[in-house]
Amino acid sequence: MSYRNQFIWKRAVQLAIHCYKFTQSFPKHELYGLTSQIRRASVSVASNIAEGYGRQSRQEYIKFVYIALGSLRELDTQFIIAKEVDILGDKNLFIPIMNEVDEMQSILVSTLNKLKS
Repeated sequence: MSYRNQFIWKRAVQLAIHCYKFTQSFPKHELYGLTSQIRRASVSVASNIAEGYGRQSRQEYIKFVYIALGSLRELDTQFIIAKEVDILGDKNLFIPIMNEVDEMQSILVSTLNKLKS
């Protein structure tokens, strides 16, 4: 089975797409700041899931899922900072994107628990 068939990877890709769309309304002067950081962190989540899935052992996969979780927590922090410095374009999208980040965290933690048992 391919990593592309994995629910966890599909959700991570959807999160990255939503992050790209969400940051399109950020100010242009943030293109190389929080916009770039948010986009890179969101892509890192899906990328690490894919890379870990292709490794040779369960332990290696677990390591990459932990890295994905770390990137997700970076993303969470970056969104909070973006809100606090008032650069959110559409403030109505903040709660839904944060809910999606929280859901992804639950999925990653659940996956880790299953892989470790």
